[in-house]
This record gives sequence, structure tokens and C-alpha cells, in this order.
Amino acid sequence: MGSPDVVIIGAGAAGLMCALTAAERGRRVLLVDHSNKAGKKILMSGGGRCNFTNMYADPANFASMNPHFCKSALARYTPWDFIALVGKHGVPYHEKKLGQLFCDNRSKDILEMLLEECRQAGVELRLRTSVQRVEKTASGYLLSTDMGQITSPSLVVATGGLSIPTLGATGFGYEIARQFGHNVLSTRAGLVPFTISGPLKELCVELSGTSVDCVVSCNGESFRENILFTHRGLSGPAILQISSFWHPGDAMEINLLPDRDALEWLQAQQAARPNSELKTVLAEVFTKKMAALLTDRWFTSQPMKQYAPAGLRDIADKLGAWQVVPAGTEGYRTAEVTLGGVDTREVSSKTMQSLKSPGLYFIGEVLDVNGHLGGFNFQWAWASGHAAAQFV
Repeated sequence: MGSPDVVIIGAGAAGLMCALTAAERGRRVLLVDHSNKAGKKILMSGGGRCNFTNMYADPANFASMNPHFCKSALARYTPWDFIALVGKHGVPYHEKKLGQLFCDNRSKDILEMLLEECRQAGVELRLRTSVQRVEKTASGYLLSTDMGQITSPSLVVATGGLSIPTLGATGFGYEIARQFGHNVLSTRAGLVPFTISGPLKELCVELSGTSVDCVVSCNGESFRENILFTHRGLSGPAILQISSFWHPGDAMEINLLPDRDALEWLQAQQAARPNSELKTVLAEVFTKKMAALLTDRWFTSQPMKQYAPAGLRDIADKLGAWQVVPAGTEGYRTAEVTLGGVDTREVSSKTMQSLKSPGLYFIGEVLDVNGHLGGFNFQWAWASGHAAAQFV
């Protein structure tokens, strides 16, 4: 290849998209990754079927300290652009729900599509290649790597975040950002299950594997999806979503009866079937096991006619506004994203280029942009990678 025009560190979703798009523009692109395989997070995503985008991706689905930052890139590379690429390669896919698009077969179809695009465009991909040091030079950047020294006028940092370290995640991208004068906002695990301690943990263990449709709220955000009881605490889509807005010590509110006014429903049940036990009534909306456990732990099970109005109100409050204070989260080990990252106020929203060090670009999860669950983080990877590729 000779000296590349662009070096991209990180062969994940954002790095692959940036590489193939820049190479299609005629740029000589070198893509390096310290791992033995490209796109490991792509392969494991969506339970092995890769939720590769969301048809309804919109800036409102993303969180950042600088909420306007994501708008430009998302507008210039939309879900339909990526869907067209998927269609070009004949990858079969389906909508699971709420605009979430998944491969019919396997995540590998998306990775192979991206790698094939890279091959056709002439991208040089070097795996098992670590970058030890980055220096600024008069003409760009000098990288000391396992394959020797490399110089390039453009350097793209696509190293991802800290989530799922078993796939090779490190904080190297943040180190580069700090080296060149960037502020890195404090990071924490996002889209992650909660751990529970104390008496509530016993309930979670006994109900492990039980899933229930709920509305979960915390700090002004609400999500309606399933929650899943586990041996460690609470998981499921609604929990993963709200975890990105939760801070240690916060209570979250869970409405276990999202389609009903809990009090009105209980009053109606009391009038219609006064001799039925509470757990029998609750078994019509929950599993029998869950109805029995909730009744035994929270209430006294007796015929509906025996509950005074105040007693019914207490039951309604617990079912409609259950207050839970998690002990913590499962951390980066199982987190789908890293919250925080490179401060986007110091990065161009048009080009993804550093405002501190010309020729340095940041894309994907290393930036302080985090999507909701459901294909949004992949769409940010595609959009930010595509945006930078127009200018590197």
C-alpha cells in the first residue's frame, strides 16, 4: 500500500463503515485492530442475529451531554441507507418489533457484508496489531505498532468503549483523546442488568426466568417493555433501557399493570368476584407462581370482599408504582454500551474531526453518544463512521 492516507484504529462497526466508505472515495485506508477477529461485537449482538439498525432511528433515541451533536451524522446516513446496503448483498432480515431489524440467519452475514465491501474497496485490514504509541508530526500522525511505524495524515479512533472486556474492549481510545487535549466525560456501564440485594433478591431468585410487561421509570424517563427476573436481580429490555438513566442510590418505579388503572381494576374485581382470593385474581395477569409469591410477600391473601378501601389502595400502589432501589449494575462485563466518553463539544458534528488536533477523528462508541436499546447504537456507528469517511 505504501503510506496510507487514513489509519483507523478499531475494526468494529464504526471502523469498518468508515474504512469501506473512505476507500470507496479513493483513499488508501489501513484498518488495524489488536483483536484476532474483526467485528466481535457485531457477531455476538442480538443473540447472534445482530439488531443492525432501527427503522425509527431519530436523535431523540440518543443521549449525550451535547444532545444536538448526533443530528447531522444521523441525517446524512439513515437506516434506509444501511438497509440498501443489506439489500445489495441479499442478506435476509426481518422486523422483530418497534422498528428493530434483525438478520434472519446470523450476525455473521452483516460482518461478512462489511468485510466484503472493505475488500472490494481495497481496504488493508491488519488484525492482531496493537498500537503502542501515537505522536503528532508535521504531516499528520506517527503510530508505533506491532507492524512497525506507520505515518498518516488522518487518524480515526474507532476503538469503542469499555463494555464487554472479554471481547477485547479497552480504554485506549480515551487515552488518545486525553493525549491530544480532549476532555473525556466520566464513563459507566449502560444498557446493563441491575443487581438486587436484601429481601427483594429472594423474590428475584424465586422468580428467575419470569418475564412481565411493565413500564419502568427513573429520573424523568420511562420505557415500556418486558422486565426479566434473574438470580442476580432484574434484567430484560425495560431494565436495560432505564439503566442508562439510573445513578447509584436512585429508586426506579415499576408499573406491573401498565394497561390498567390498578385501583379501578382491583375495585372492579372486588365487585365482580368478592369471594375470589387476591392471588387468584392476580393470576389472571401474572403467572400463578408470580401471583402467589407477590401475594405472600407483599399482602395478606384473602377473599377480595375482605379488603377495606385503604387496603385495596395499598395493593394498587404496590402493583402500579413498585419502588425498587437496585444495589448496582452488573457493570461492563455484560453492559451493551459505555455511557460517557469523548466530549462531543470538542469534535465537529459534520466531520467527526477533533477541534483540538487537526487530522484526528473520533467515531462510534468512544464518543459521548449513546443510543437506546434496539439497533440505535449500530445506527450511530454506521452514521458517524460514514460522516468521518467523507473528510479523512
